[in-house]
Amino acid sequence: MISQQANIIFNKAIEDYHIHDQIDQAITNPYETHTLEHLLYLKCWIDTVQWHMEDEIRDPTIDPVEGLRWKRRIDQSNQDRTDTVEFIDSYYLDKFKHISPLPDATINTESPAWAIDRLSILALKIFHMQQEVNRSDASATHRHTCQEKLTILLEQQRDLSKSIDQLLADINAGKKYMKAYKQMKMYNDPALNPVLYAFQQKG
Repeated sequence: MISQQANIIFNKAIEDYHIHDQIDQAITNPYETHTLEHLLYLKCWIDTVQWHMEDEIRDPTIDPVEGLRWKRRIDQSNQDRTDTVEFIDSYYLDKFKHISPLPDATINTESPAWAIDRLSILALKIFHMQQEVNRSDASATHRHTCQEKLTILLEQQRDLSKSIDQLLADINAGKKYMKAYKQMKMYNDPALNPVLYAFQQKG
């Protein structure tokens, strides 16, 4: 089952990051390049780094210039995340290219990779909620509340995992078919963001 494999890889990426817990530490992807495993590890590593960048930018005392610097790094990270998700979808498009959909086949509301994207984020939420449950300096009420949230997150992870496996099985059986739409993000594109192309015209 892909979800079980993905969850294992996501947990490894999160644990590897937290060995040093440094935003700028270099990634050491243990999986062979051009494999699905490599992409899954990369995807969760990007998510994990961005999680901590999002923490930094929410510092109430942050200098505005520093805050803008983090915002731009987060924008780039979002682009890297989107690119990686699209690579994962490309993997599945190639994997299922010889499958002929049944006449009554339907399309899902999201592609396999975007569902896997949500699974990666869930793994991060679970890791960090578990940290809150284990916090020795927090009140019993805080830990209890976090335990309740953790229980829900774990249930959500199980449900999403099953749904992903079912979606991939249905595509393989021809019951569903997939399309992968490029996200076509506009804010990073100098040809599409009016602020950026106005700046270029001035230059």
